[in-house]
Amino acid sequence: MGQALTQPSIDWHVKENGRDHHTSKFSSKELIVRRGQAFVITFNGTEKPEQTLTFIAETGPKPSKQAKTQVTFGISSTASKEGWSAVVQSTSSHSVSISISSPANAVIGRYKLSVQSTSTGSSSAVVLGTFVLLFNPWSSGDDVFMPNKAECEEYVLEEFGIIFAGNNNHINSFGWNFGQFQADILNICLSMLDRSLNYRQDPATDVSHRHDPKYLGRVLSAMVNANDDQGVVLGNWSGNYDGGKSPSSWTGSGEILQNWKKSGFKPVRYGQCWVFAAVLTTVLRCLGIPTRPITNFSSAHDADGNLRVDEFYDASGNHLNEGADSVWNFHVWNESWFSRSDLGPSYSGWQILDATPQEESGGIYQCGPASRNAIKEGDVDLDYDCPFVFAEVNADCMYWNYDPATRKKTLLFNKSTVIGQLISTKAVGRNDRIDITNDYKYEEGSKKERDIFKKARKKLGLEDKFDPTAPTPKEIEQKPDISGKFKLAGPSEVGKDLNLILVLANLQSEVKSIQVNMTAWSTVYTRRPVREIWKDSLSVSLSPEEEKHFPIKISYGEYQQQLTTDNAIEVTALCHVEGGIQVLVQRHIALDNPAIDIQVLGEAKVNKEVEVEVVFTNPIDIEVKDCVLQVEGSDLLRGILMIDVPPLKAKEISSTKFKLTPFETGSKHLLVNFSCDKFADIKAFKTVKVVD
Repeated sequence: MGQALTQPSIDWHVKENGRDHHTSKFSSKELIVRRGQAFVITFNGTEKPEQTLTFIAETGPKPSKQAKTQVTFGISSTASKEGWSAVVQSTSSHSVSISISSPANAVIGRYKLSVQSTSTGSSSAVVLGTFVLLFNPWSSGDDVFMPNKAECEEYVLEEFGIIFAGNNNHINSFGWNFGQFQADILNICLSMLDRSLNYRQDPATDVSHRHDPKYLGRVLSAMVNANDDQGVVLGNWSGNYDGGKSPSSWTGSGEILQNWKKSGFKPVRYGQCWVFAAVLTTVLRCLGIPTRPITNFSSAHDADGNLRVDEFYDASGNHLNEGADSVWNFHVWNESWFSRSDLGPSYSGWQILDATPQEESGGIYQCGPASRNAIKEGDVDLDYDCPFVFAEVNADCMYWNYDPATRKKTLLFNKSTVIGQLISTKAVGRNDRIDITNDYKYEEGSKKERDIFKKARKKLGLEDKFDPTAPTPKEIEQKPDISGKFKLAGPSEVGKDLNLILVLANLQSEVKSIQVNMTAWSTVYTRRPVREIWKDSLSVSLSPEEEKHFPIKISYGEYQQQLTTDNAIEVTALCHVEGGIQVLVQRHIALDNPAIDIQVLGEAKVNKEVEVEVVFTNPIDIEVKDCVLQVEGSDLLRGILMIDVPPLKAKEISSTKFKLTPFETGSKHLLVNFSCDKFADIKAFKTVKVVD
């Protein structure tokens, strides 16, 4: 081999290794492989290797053998299961192919690979280059091993997702482009790890923990929000998004992550829960941890940790911002799949991570991983953040009448069955919604579910504490004299009048006089009231056991200026019953945007231009202007297409055409987002089958 090892030319076999390691979707010239699995490299221009070649693989700023961030290994006859190894695959007169294996618990990240030959008496190492090592859900030795291949495809390799939103009376959904294989996204994900608080405090220790999906999931749940650490996305729930983009305007994670890097890692403005969850899905799928976004309807934010949320209303029925607890129309978090060696096998499987900043955990805005099995069984004493997640899906809800002048509060009623409904995620391989509520709790209201709730309170030491917010037995025993509900009478669509019916029924055998105070507010999806839309009052007399219907109309003109981009309205009626207890009637309404239609005009072929038409009809009686169409889709177009659309007169139809050139075969998804001065963020997606 000559006196010293000369710089060999090296073939990393990026294509073949990528195919074997399920990494060929990455658009990178660098070798990207998964741990616990062999990859092949070839030295060209060298003679037969002596058995004295030693490889050095190292990662992080201070590689060390002790921290398992530096390993040295020679040529052996067989691959090692425990550590790193190198086995000669084949040799010819001018090249040698070597199969390198890493252990299934290796630290993930970017490695520098060097080689030295000791046969020459010279031990100076020659750097061969770098490669990236990821988690391996296809390998049975890996903590993230997922035995079901279709699930691996969906939760690691799928770039398109569907996120569910709206409320529990009315679920809507929109597409999202995770884009975890887009150019530079892997580098951005790795730089997220190197910008975390843990890394800044102690880089060497942080890198040495990167073999552990529990550790990485927790660190990344903190890094996706910008609260403590100049992380990726800044949250904003005010309804006013000046100085940034409205959270509902994003259609994919790629643009957010690219913007974060481009700005010199300044937080991207603005996000809300689904944005945090979608970005975390992208990052974890990119690194090889199976992950999916989960939507919980009527999601509790229990700020004081008593597994109860308190909601306050004034005498007019206005929802008050009293107390720190809240109930959100929906909340989106993540589940990631990995084993829990710290808790034992019965807690392995899906783990809940939540990147939306709500409460500090360990002094930082991070949440999880909480074992989903632990939540279902009420084991809220286990790591991490189980009480908070348990409350999100199963807190009891207390409704209070509050007088701001006297600060007196009176319990209206309490419910144990409203929180945590219709917990939803996208089906594997299909664009359908599946309901996984039963994976989080036993059937609502069943004895088993109540027993688990009591068990959870007991574990938190709440069962025998005096609780000033607890209702007295007298308050609980009071039965209301009337019942009420709001029914929708007709469509709930932006641009149309909202027609409701207030149904009041007398449950008693004597006449009841009722004073009804009604209000409607625009809210953000966290149910935070933003602007009053409408108010009215009625005096009602109900004969014994009589039911009456009162039609209510809130015109488009009344709510149009007040609506937030969440299209959410809360209507309440506080009924003051003479000689009886007050009754609160409430309804959360999610208004639908008008539809938008996407047509692909012709066959979609790789590297061939195809035309797409997007059609929108202005449904209202006034002109809409400032119209913009935003289009994106992995493997269909690079980056994001922004198209200005001319103003549209009342009832006018607009057709916008553009061309795209797909660059990969398979089932791809085109996402569009249409906005104008009267409608925000009308979303649609189209599945495009791309052929050769």
